Amino acid sequence: MKPLKEFTIPFVGLKEAKHQFEYKVERAFFEYFEYEDFNDVKIKVDLELEKKTTLLELHFKISGWVNVNCDLTNEPYNQTIENEFDLVVKFGNAYNDEHIDILILPHGEYEVNIQQYIYELVILAVPVKRIHPGVEDGTLDSDILEKLEELSPKLKDSKDKEEGIDPRWNTLKKLLTDK
Repeated sequence: MKPLKEFTIPFVGLKEAKHQFEYKVERAFFEYFEYEDFNDVKIKVDLELEKKTTLLELHFKISGWVNVNCDLTNEPYNQTIENEFDLVVKFGNAYNDEHIDILILPHGEYEVNIQQYIYELVILAVPVKRIHPGVEDGTLDSDILEKLEELSPKLKDSKDKEEGIDPRWNTLKKLLTDK
């Protein structure tokens, strides 16, 4: 996969100090990675790169929203996300990215590409179970929610309703009394 140029930072000409970078990530970025779970994306990435004599320290901070479909109703909604990540870039004999927060670049490299780290930060910031806020507070009016309510099991006995007992347990209770 060819790296995107706008996410490549040439650090060789930078002074030993802190440097600020800002990126806007939209849906085209995820299409590049062939990730199609997002309907729309608007994310701001703030990157602070601190160049030192023997290493680079990168601090990523993302914030924004991704438009995803609800897992229960399949209704699209904007999921706000925030995430942070620290990465240390060291120099060695060969390229090595086996560690989560340490990247080793070969001596003589003059730039670092951060697109994979941004991609992973966004994907990991999205909750595993995506539930529309309208489902949680009861304000969403959806055909799917109505059908789920219609097909949900109903309690038969008024005594069980008061106690909150699932009627399927009554047949198991009979086993205890049949001795």
